[in-house]
Amino acid sequence: MRARVAAVAWWLAVAAALLLAPLALRDRLPDPLATHWGSSGSVPDGSSSFTGHLIMTQVLWAGLWLLFFLLGRARDRRAARVTSSACLVAMGVLLLGVDASTLAVNLDAATWREALLPGWHIPAVIAAMVAAGALAAYLSRGAPDEEPAGSGTRPVLGLRPGQRAVWVSRVVNPWLAAATVLTLACAAVMGVLSLSGAAPGGFVAGLLPALVIILVVGLATVAVSVRVGDDLITIGFGPLGWPARRIPLSKVESAWSERRQPGEVGGWGFRGLPGRATIMLRGGECLVLRYRSGGQLTISIDDAERGASLINALIAERVQP
Repeated sequence: MRARVAAVAWWLAVAAALLLAPLALRDRLPDPLATHWGSSGSVPDGSSSFTGHLIMTQVLWAGLWLLFFLLGRARDRRAARVTSSACLVAMGVLLLGVDASTLAVNLDAATWREALLPGWHIPAVIAAMVAAGALAAYLSRGAPDEEPAGSGTRPVLGLRPGQRAVWVSRVVNPWLAAATVLTLACAAVMGVLSLSGAAPGGFVAGLLPALVIILVVGLATVAVSVRVGDDLITIGFGPLGWPARRIPLSKVESAWSERRQPGEVGGWGFRGLPGRATIMLRGGECLVLRYRSGGQLTISIDDAERGASLINALIAERVQP
């Protein structure tokens, strides 16, 4: 609930700033305003009426806010909270920076054609957006969960006959989340700069595909969730838990928790070879699955011991040797 209140408060604050700042300076601004600059980045080649500029910024901010607010309602709440908060803050700071730059270059200009855009405005706005998004991602991740001291055991949860039990857990790498958010923000900046004419079209066309690839990979690896229930172990990737890998309990021999560090498995991400693979998003407690074929799958996940105990109980109850 507090996250939603903060998101709404941020929307109101940015919307108010985007409205009140131009109104306060209206007597010192030309009408129309310079709002589009050529590929050189300094000479304006497009304009908008004062009223049109206000409406455009409000509609754009409302659309971006709604998009990323809905992203925060995804199933993987922790990953969604980090991503949504970072995107909301970064996009708000981006719009505030662009609007401040627009007002500054139009201030006291006789006509919109005299509103020259200094070269340092664009990198300054981008730097502020990146810093704000990274800070929001860091603050919204919350305190790290405690990790149990025990590891390497094969616990079994006591189940009553016919009892149905489900275990769900997830883990998020905040640094991957921040990098993904920053990539998304950079892609959005490139799109905005391209539409405004502040960046050469060839530069944007060459950079945008790389940003999209990084964004897709980041979204797939920023978070992992594990669900144990009925006869399946479901491993979901990314903030939405998709794509997902489903492992039938009939293929698993046993499960246990074990503490492992990225350096032990070759780093973060998807590591290892078929038959002995690791999904490593953070060091510490991991869920280890041993297949009946002899292979192993290790997943860095919170509350792994409880998940392992349920897996072993379900195997003992439902899987025939």
